[in-house]
Amino acid sequence: MTRRIAILLFLLTTCSAIFPRERFRVMFYNVENLFDTKDDSLKNDDQFLPDGFMRWTPWKYWEKLRNIARVITATGGMVSPALVGLCEVENDSVIFDLAKRSPLRVQEYAYIVSDSPDERGIDVALLYQRHQFRLLENREYEIRFDRQARRTTRNILHAVGNLVNGDTLDVFVCHFPSRSEGVRETEPLRIAAAALLREKTDSLFRTRKEARILIMGDFNDHPNDKSLARTLQAGRLTEQPNKEELYNLFYHRLKERDFGSYKYRGRWEVLDQFIVSGNMLMGRGSVSVDGNNAHIFRPDFLLEEDTRYYGKKPFRTNLGPRYMGGFSDHLPIYMDLHIKH
Repeated sequence: MTRRIAILLFLLTTCSAIFPRERFRVMFYNVENLFDTKDDSLKNDDQFLPDGFMRWTPWKYWEKLRNIARVITATGGMVSPALVGLCEVENDSVIFDLAKRSPLRVQEYAYIVSDSPDERGIDVALLYQRHQFRLLENREYEIRFDRQARRTTRNILHAVGNLVNGDTLDVFVCHFPSRSEGVRETEPLRIAAAALLREKTDSLFRTRKEARILIMGDFNDHPNDKSLARTLQAGRLTEQPNKEELYNLFYHRLKERDFGSYKYRGRWEVLDQFIVSGNMLMGRGSVSVDGNNAHIFRPDFLLEEDTRYYGKKPFRTNLGPRYMGGFSDHLPIYMDLHIKH
């Protein structure tokens, strides 16, 4: 009997060494105009009503939810992503429908949603698996511009949670001001957003003994643009990362051909990004980024032929008022964390 117990213990120890721990996958997805079909008198959502410019009917809305659920499930593979950051969502109601009334409900996500002053009512959200991320607190930060800008935008969402090993993870979900009125004209708005985000991360570095910071979002700038590289000071990966600095996991991939999550006039752009604190790199800490890498999820079903330029482009929901039946004009991004017990 003693010998059998010894063999059993040996097998259990060997198997635990061979098979990896439960994966902690993080994804971010700009879901492109996830509006409900109800009029909000306080927001400019008239285009996305059944009789509006986009002819946004209940059928299209629920089909959109089913499509997003499909993308989240596919990005997770065999296991649901532990954290899912979303942007371009209208309100708490659409996230409730996604998490509790779409096919995603079987994955039992909890969620938090910002309440932004954005004139169209656009918000950001975070879905999370409660057995992998125990939410401790959440808050949001309003980005204020000078009076001349006369603009409102999406708040930055900040979630603080405990991981399965007891470590604390600070998660920021962002959607910086768009470039729709011109890159140079709108750059000061994104710099203001980056300055606020840097202020919040600096505070964490000062007050936490070991600040583990994960930032994800659609920044409407590239990793080497002024807002991210200079103001936020999110640099490229180095061999000796500083634990109190920020690093952009896509910075070093900017020169790769046809690499990006968004395609504009035939050119792939890196607007959706992950940024982490240095103590989560090189596999040295209790929470680390797998391979120091992040990825763009681009299966065939999320793409269609780019007949105007070349290659492929994201298969989106609408092209102007024309309903295409696709998913989004962005591709999702994802990364994996290793958590040491």
